[in-house]
Amino acid sequence: MGCKPSTPEDKLASQRSKNIDNILKKDKKLFMRECKILLLGPGESGKSTVLKQMKIIHDNGYGEEERENHRDVVFSNCVTSLRAILRGRDMLQIQFGSEDRVKDEETFYAMMDTGVSRMIDPNLAVAMKNLWGDPGVQEAFKSSNRYQLNDSAEYFLNALDRVSGRGYIPTVADVLRTRVQTLGVVEFNFSYKGLNFLMVDVGGQKTERKKWIHCFEDVKAVMFIVALSDYDLTLREDDETNRMLDSMDLFDSICNNQYFRNTSTMLFLNKQDRFMEKLQESRLNKCFPDYTGDNSFESASLFVRKKFEALNKTKDKNGEMKVIYTHFTCATDTSSIQFVFDCVTDIIIRINLGDVI
Repeated sequence: MGCKPSTPEDKLASQRSKNIDNILKKDKKLFMRECKILLLGPGESGKSTVLKQMKIIHDNGYGEEERENHRDVVFSNCVTSLRAILRGRDMLQIQFGSEDRVKDEETFYAMMDTGVSRMIDPNLAVAMKNLWGDPGVQEAFKSSNRYQLNDSAEYFLNALDRVSGRGYIPTVADVLRTRVQTLGVVEFNFSYKGLNFLMVDVGGQKTERKKWIHCFEDVKAVMFIVALSDYDLTLREDDETNRMLDSMDLFDSICNNQYFRNTSTMLFLNKQDRFMEKLQESRLNKCFPDYTGDNSFESASLFVRKKFEALNKTKDKNGEMKVIYTHFTCATDTSSIQFVFDCVTDIIIRINLGDVI
């Protein structure tokens, strides 16, 4: 029996089917070009700073109006940092270097909530500068691993003359160092190397981590951020738990999570500058008793890197051990982050998009 000749309806249906196939192929390519990157890690590790760097590098940075909007955050960081140091001084029972600072402390506590609006009140600014310059306060600051203090404390308190000046507008460097706890989910879209990136930042405190799972779908890469300088600190929400050990537990749970078995995993060992400084005063074996190396960055950083990478127990779809791409970073250094993210992008392209681009 011969084949029936095609009817106009058959040809129309065939063309419609081809059109649908083409649309599906096009949508698949578009989907493959959409790169969702999940920023994970404990609180205060530097995730939000990395997100700010993406805005600087890929979205024209921070204009004057945006920087001006960060002024209140800078003022708040200055006040809360000095308050934390003063409370640490009390806890450590360290005396002021001069009795005159008692009056300055009274002024500070009396004005810290009301003396900051469009600028820091001149009387409050004088009291803060006097207190920050006091030998007893400096001694308490050097022991800040025994209480909770923002990493940016020294940066902003050293800049009190500038920050408290009339007409102060935060610089980009100031914006990068501001500290605001991330609550919920923050997303940032940008394009680079022909790809459309969606970078997702989620809060790192323990109370925020239960929200992470809602962001796990369609992730092309996980950037897990660890603060190297956390090795001698405890969690802000739990002063019995070492921050570095908490980071390791968290990385273990993410690295070996079934959701990310075939997802590129980037480990950012961040705050290497603070790590170098701290090693001169505080040995790494405070966190890792099995560490027997010296206080050099090379030896200590290699040890920490191996500790984290050894947590990886996952095999990829080919049955081979999953690769962890590790980078040492300083999130406040734009050129450093730009170089590292360029490497990350190339890895994502090579692993996920080689058959599309």
